[in-house]
Amino acid sequence: MHYAHQGKIRERFLAGQTEQAWCLTLLTNSVVTWTTEYYGLAIAQMRAEGRAVDDELLAHISPAHSENVNYHGTINVEVDTELAKLDPAGYRPLRPRRPDQV
Repeated sequence: MHYAHQGKIRERFLAGQTEQAWCLTLLTNSVVTWTTEYYGLAIAQMRAEGRAVDDELLAHISPAHSENVNYHGTINVEVDTELAKLDPAGYRPLRPRRPDQV
């Protein structure tokens, strides 16, 4: 989350540094929470499809990865289009498994 400033707090005074740190903490926690929630949905779907998902294996998975984070640029979102994709529980659809995935 510090990527754009190469891990440096750029604010000059303590109040600004604290604010930047809290914003980064909130953003990081949001990404981890989102990822954790969707891991749970994916695991539930896999189990519903009859796939064996070992709980001991899940103990070694961390939601603190960054493959789903865009560090650069702008993301344009058509809000109405995205809202139309949500299921009745308010979740986005999971990506279908590719044939080359186990």
